[in-house]
Amino acid sequence: MIALIDYKAGNLTSVRKALGAIGAEVATPESPDDLKSASGVIVPGVGHFGATRALDRAWVDAILSRVGEGRPLLGICLGMQWLYEASDEAPELAGLGVFGGRCYRLSGEVRLKPDATPEPDATPDANVGSGFSRMASVKVPHVGWNSLAIRRDAPILAGVPDGSQVYFTHSFVAPVTSDTAASTEHGEAFASVVQRGHISGVQFHPEKSGDVGLRILRNFLELTR
Repeated sequence: MIALIDYKAGNLTSVRKALGAIGAEVATPESPDDLKSASGVIVPGVGHFGATRALDRAWVDAILSRVGEGRPLLGICLGMQWLYEASDEAPELAGLGVFGGRCYRLSGEVRLKPDATPEPDATPDANVGSGFSRMASVKVPHVGWNSLAIRRDAPILAGVPDGSQVYFTHSFVAPVTSDTAASTEHGEAFASVVQRGHISGVQFHPEKSGDVGLRILRNFLELTR
C-alpha cells in the first residue's frame, strides 16, 4: 500500500488517479500511526512552503521511521522541496532535511553570451559586461512543459530518455547537487529529479506529465516491491 500524505496542499486527487492507472494500491493515512503498514510514502503538494507546517513532529517522525526501515519516499513539487533542509519561501520552517541545502526562488534572469539564443519567453534587457552581451528575463512562476537533462543513472528515471518533456508549475527550486539525477533550465539550472538510495523527489508533476510521468511513478512503485 502506498501512503499518499494529505496535508491540505492540493493535487491529491490527480496523483491518486495516476497511481490507480498503474495499478497501485493507495491510501490516505489519517494519522502518523497509519504509516506503519505503508510499503512506500508519497508527499505531494502545490503552493506555498508554509503549508508544510501541517507536517508536524509526529508526521516527521513517522515518515523518517519508514525511511529508516528502507521504505521508499517520493516528494512531488512542493513535497520535493520539503525533503530539503529549508526554503526561502518560509524561512522560519524546517524541511525534512533528508537532502542537504535550501530551496530558493527562481531569479527569472539569464545572462546571454553574444551568440546565445534566448528562451522563447525571454525578454531582452540592458547590456552587461564580462563577456556577456545582455540580460534576458524568463517568466516566474515557471509554468508549462520543459525538458529533463539527465545527469546520472537513477532508478526513479529508469526508461526515461534524456530530454523528456514534463509539466512544471512552481516558483521555488532546489539546488543542483550530487543528489541531482536530472536538471532543468529556466533561466538557470535547477534540480528537477533527485534521488539518494530509496528517497527521491521530482519538481514537476508526474500526474500531469503523460507517459513519462506514469513511467516515473511506475519506477517508484517498483522500488516498493
